[in-house]
Amino acid sequence: MSGTKPTIPVADIRDGGRVRHAAESSARARALRDECLASLPRSIAPFLPVLDGEARRWLARSGSPYVPEIAQVAATLGFPGVWLLNCTYQWGCTSVAREEDGAPWIARTLDWPFPGLGRYADVVRFQGNAGDYFSVTWPGYAGALTAMAPLRFAACINQAPMWRRTRHPWLRIHDVALNGLHTWAKIRHIPPDQLLRQALENCGTYAAAKDILENTPVARPVIYVLIGCVPGERCVIERTENGFETREDKTSAANDWMPNRPMWEARIRVTDFLTCSSTEAALRSRARLETLAGWQGYFSDNGFDWVEPPVLNPYTRLAVTMCPARSTLRVVGYDQVDANLPRQVTELCEVLLTTKIDRDISPSSSRSA
Repeated sequence: MSGTKPTIPVADIRDGGRVRHAAESSARARALRDECLASLPRSIAPFLPVLDGEARRWLARSGSPYVPEIAQVAATLGFPGVWLLNCTYQWGCTSVAREEDGAPWIARTLDWPFPGLGRYADVVRFQGNAGDYFSVTWPGYAGALTAMAPLRFAACINQAPMWRRTRHPWLRIHDVALNGLHTWAKIRHIPPDQLLRQALENCGTYAAAKDILENTPVARPVIYVLIGCVPGERCVIERTENGFETREDKTSAANDWMPNRPMWEARIRVTDFLTCSSTEAALRSRARLETLAGWQGYFSDNGFDWVEPPVLNPYTRLAVTMCPARSTLRVVGYDQVDANLPRQVTELCEVLLTTKIDRDISPSSSRSA
């Protein structure tokens, strides 16, 4: 592997939490914000403070317990976009949970059209009431999308399918707008990524985390992939705002319900927004799910050969493997560097802990420390 790629920082922020993370990584936070803005139409940039303000107002009305912390982070960073970031959990993904040598593993990609998410990701060690956990995150972000609590559980979030009132691709924007308006005006539940953070902070077992993720009302539909530390502790939880379906046999997920349900549409690429049919969207999501579920290698090896099309797609930004029973987390960042599919743009970041998780990360355990 080339030694010219940047490393993914591993930070111990048990003292100071996300406010300290923002303060110590403010340059990375601004660089990521600027890259994301550069990928949008120039007409949007002047409205960023307005959008940020609307996100702040909604979070203040929601069931989020982290609003005061986000306010501190926003004040620490001193530029607009922090509140908006914390209202955007909808990261498309492909994930699988399976067992290798008696221990559950999760493998997942995080897919999103914005550049920089792979190059500016951090692995951060946080502290909660139930113990420490490691989150693959970004400075300024309060939720959890991909995280491992050593010797307890690990979990990740996939974006759920979209509720459709119409079927024609040209009317998709109509449904997006109405769904967003409904959430902004009527929903007061906790964002799904912040609920996962609550589970990481407060749940001592896989069973406790599963109960919270299944039964706590959430602001938007979401798919959770959850594993514990012993055989049989793995599931996919498909959530609507107030309901859930959990499966413990076929534990892989993309961006559709399995099986898919009437009036719900698998998430699609932005570039295909006005042309892709609902049937094509479902087929693409299923292809990614089945390809990753059928991969014949071992995630316990430190390679990422499983990140190949169609799992690898134009929006792939991160690939992660996690095993809480082995206290192991591995991450690589991806980005679009030319007209081809994204390439790996960081060195492998590998966190391996001893069985006593209160010890510091050993020098040999992380290739990017």
